[in-house]
Amino acid sequence: MAKAKYQFNPKTLSFERVDNTIRHWARWFLSHLLTSVLAGLACFIIFALFINSPREKRLKGQLEDMETQYKLLNAQLDEVQNVLDDIRQRDDNLYRLIVQADPVEKSIRMGSDSQEKYKDLRDRTNSQIVANTALAMARIRRQLYTQSASFDEVVNLARNKEDMLLCIPAIQPVMNKNLKRMASGYGYRIDPIYKTPKFHAGMDFSGEIGTDIFSTGKGVIEFRGWMQGYGNTVIVDHGYGYKTLYGHLHNFAKNIKVGTKVSRGDVIAYMGNTGKSTGPHVHYEVRYKDKVVDPRNYYYMDLSPKQYDEMIQIVSNNGNVFD
Repeated sequence: MAKAKYQFNPKTLSFERVDNTIRHWARWFLSHLLTSVLAGLACFIIFALFINSPREKRLKGQLEDMETQYKLLNAQLDEVQNVLDDIRQRDDNLYRLIVQADPVEKSIRMGSDSQEKYKDLRDRTNSQIVANTALAMARIRRQLYTQSASFDEVVNLARNKEDMLLCIPAIQPVMNKNLKRMASGYGYRIDPIYKTPKFHAGMDFSGEIGTDIFSTGKGVIEFRGWMQGYGNTVIVDHGYGYKTLYGHLHNFAKNIKVGTKVSRGDVIAYMGNTGKSTGPHVHYEVRYKDKVVDPRNYYYMDLSPKQYDEMIQIVSNNGNVFD
């Protein structure tokens, strides 16, 4: 058995026994080892949670820069979209209206996209942001392309505006400055033969057989001949969706054939009493996109405002129906 050793303790002024056994040293070593491990683990946790490594600092900076760029990009996209919406409104409600062109359909303007086209982007870093941005940019590009094509069409129509004004029906088909030749207007009238209400698709102008009938706008003769109910008939295609019909004619001008080009005011036929007619007159129709419209809206180059008001009063009455 080892001899016990003692050591003087100046604090207590007494001798204390010194433990030099292996068990004592083992216990001392383990206690210091555990303290070191715990201290190291605490330092690691503090470092991991609150102190970034140079690589982490670099990646974090790049991420912040990228997020800032995407926020800026999204703001720019919103601004561009607002501009596009304004352009679309002006395009539909002003430019295309002025030249009487139909608006671009919303389905064509907006288009459609499949998420499958951008599926591969979702497997990359920040895929959701990239995919959404790519989708938004694709939509913007398509809308810009469609709007650009629309403006090209509007520009072409505007260039042809002068020719369009020459083609649109704008005068009466007979000399009628005193407005005494108007017999019946557009709308429901009593049929002179069957004595029943019937829709009258044009206006009747009375006169003597052989009275000159004028083309009311620039165009091309589309039809010249006999038509059931209308008798001798001429149809002029003015382009831009407009056509005019002249019925119950006595005969046609010598130079008038299918394909003949005519100008506003050219004599194309002579008033008659052919077809389903009860007296000499010309039945005049204006058609826009193959639908009959009220002819009284197409005399603006032939009548003064006062005469136009007087004409409205005349054609508002039933008058005499000749066909």
